[in-house]
Amino acid sequence: MKIALPTRDGRIDDHFGHCESYTIFTVDGDRKITTAESMASPEGCGCKSGVAPVLAARGVTVMLAGNMGQGAVNVLSGNGITVVRGCSGDVRAVAEAYLAGSLADSGDVCRQHGEGDHRCGNH
Repeated sequence: MKIALPTRDGRIDDHFGHCESYTIFTVDGDRKITTAESMASPEGCGCKSGVAPVLAARGVTVMLAGNMGQGAVNVLSGNGITVVRGCSGDVRAVAEAYLAGSLADSGDVCRQHGEGDHRCGNH
């Protein structure tokens, strides 16, 4: 399994679409992190930057994020990536909490871009 987290300075970046990079953890069958890598974030907003198919091609199946618009959730889900929103803190600690079963999706949708709809390009 691979888990991606939008990252800035080693912590969850609260705005998925503008993160500095993605931390990608590879997890073994015992639910232990075996490797960590960093992937630069493409230009543009997360739901329109094309990052979802790139992450899926790298084997990512889970995205642990802070705030995310419904458009980005839809694009990630459409690429086979399960999204868990409402995360914050050190990326390794967040990933370990997820693997321990202590994280659940908050259901929080980014609302700063309009009527609950993340409209990339209207920043």
